[in-house]
Amino acid sequence: MTFGRALAGALVLAMAGCGAAAPPSTVPVLRPQVLAEIPHDTSAFTEGFEVDRGVLWESTGLAGKSQLRELDPSTGAVRRAVPLPGQLFGEGLSVVGDRVWQLTYQDRTVLEWDRATLALVRQLPLDDEGWGLCFDGTRLVRSDGTAELHFQDPTTFAPTGSVAVTLDGQPVDDLNELDCSGGQVWANVWKTDRIVRIDPATGRVTALVDASGLLTPEQRANTDVLNGIAAVGDGEYLLTGKFWPTTFRVRLTP
Repeated sequence: MTFGRALAGALVLAMAGCGAAAPPSTVPVLRPQVLAEIPHDTSAFTEGFEVDRGVLWESTGLAGKSQLRELDPSTGAVRRAVPLPGQLFGEGLSVVGDRVWQLTYQDRTVLEWDRATLALVRQLPLDDEGWGLCFDGTRLVRSDGTAELHFQDPTTFAPTGSVAVTLDGQPVDDLNELDCSGGQVWANVWKTDRIVRIDPATGRVTALVDASGLLTPEQRANTDVLNGIAAVGDGEYLLTGKFWPTTFRVRLTP
């Protein structure tokens, strides 16, 4: 048994919970090859992370402290930031044209911002929790902390369908921050150093990313979970986490 298959089998068990042993997964396991390290604001409780037209967008959480931020993807510097109204808890975000959609956690509200001015355009009701969000070019894809991905209209945010996410037939719960790239959806798995690549047509996991060990033990102090993946093109991604001191520019390799 190769290391990749053994690790995939272990991840299947961890994601499926306790029970009878499952056979090793044939899903490929990828590791981040670090190309560069970029400073990341350690006060940022990162919930959304996306690169669009040369801008790195970040949504930060925590009630009363949440922000929508525009960052320099090369330096991590905050160019602009606006607070969310009241005590709203920011979650995933995605850019669609001249608008930025931003989820909230348990507030059952989604926010629509003007990309150019960062002015709040409107607040719309959300049926359940908001976790991760990305745009696949046609529809918005949303996670809610379960093993489902939900599809939303990019103009009205109306629901248009959903798909159950599985790895070797087992549901993958705790889907968190999302990125849409290459026709696939990448999803952080909450409370882990794992990311799954999902075929949105079937919900099947097509690859596992083992992102453990990115932070040194010293860097790990006072941080929270891995939560942030943003495609930057040419097969490269930015990875970060809540309160992390660093954003890693990586290539995902077998």
